[in-house]
Amino acid sequence: MPGSAPELPAKDLRTLIPEYADLARETILLNPEPGDPDVRESSLGGGPLWPADEPWPYCAREDHWTYGPDWRNTTPTVPGAVPMVPILQLFARDVPGLEFPEGKDVLQLVWCALVHEQDPGPVVPRLYWRNEAEVVAAGLLSEIPEASAGQYDEDHMPEPSTLSPTTAEDFPSRLDLPEDMRETWEPRLQLPSGGFLWPPDSNVIATKVGGWPAWTQPADWPNCAGGHRMEHLLTITGDIQLGDCGGIYFFRCRRCTGLPWDWRFDCH
Repeated sequence: MPGSAPELPAKDLRTLIPEYADLARETILLNPEPGDPDVRESSLGGGPLWPADEPWPYCAREDHWTYGPDWRNTTPTVPGAVPMVPILQLFARDVPGLEFPEGKDVLQLVWCALVHEQDPGPVVPRLYWRNEAEVVAAGLLSEIPEASAGQYDEDHMPEPSTLSPTTAEDFPSRLDLPEDMRETWEPRLQLPSGGFLWPPDSNVIATKVGGWPAWTQPADWPNCAGGHRMEHLLTITGDIQLGDCGGIYFFRCRRCTGLPWDWRFDCH
């Protein structure tokens, strides 16, 4: 319209704000593709390399439930103890950018694939670091229990997939910027009309290792028991439905002994 105030050109934060470029981190995109991964391959939803002398984990929480595969069902199924589901397995050789704890070269993630009412989110995960050679030498669990109908929620189940990791440059979402930094930048993004135009950020939304979380709600970084802000370990998003979740984010502290870790999720 004639006389209307011009708007800022469509650019990203890297172009408009030089300081934003300094926040870049390397991330490893896992790029899952449906397949039939072996237990000695990195995978999403594949069979894990599990020690024979370690029982498979179960979830026996009283607050887990599912409506089942029929969307018309309105009566929750509330099972007892159910086997957890393999979610992610990473071998150090496939993700050289990920620093493993000393003596470990396998990262495994499992979770209960039912709906859980209590915070911090819809699933109940467990994370393990292992040594491949030690597990193989001691023998593998002969059979991984599988959750049956009524023991999982389809939104929380991954499709068995192989991984093709690639590296990329990752930046924080606008939600992850410190408040004082946002206040500093806002005047530079002001429109002639008086409002603000925040251009797209360069946060990578994908199942990935390292980099920045892909928050869809305000950032919620956990602290370990020692009071240290944890670092982002990995994000699971998009490749598993997760109901209306934006993503599930895992964090770890490398400053404390005992390999402390935590997790968060946010929804659309």
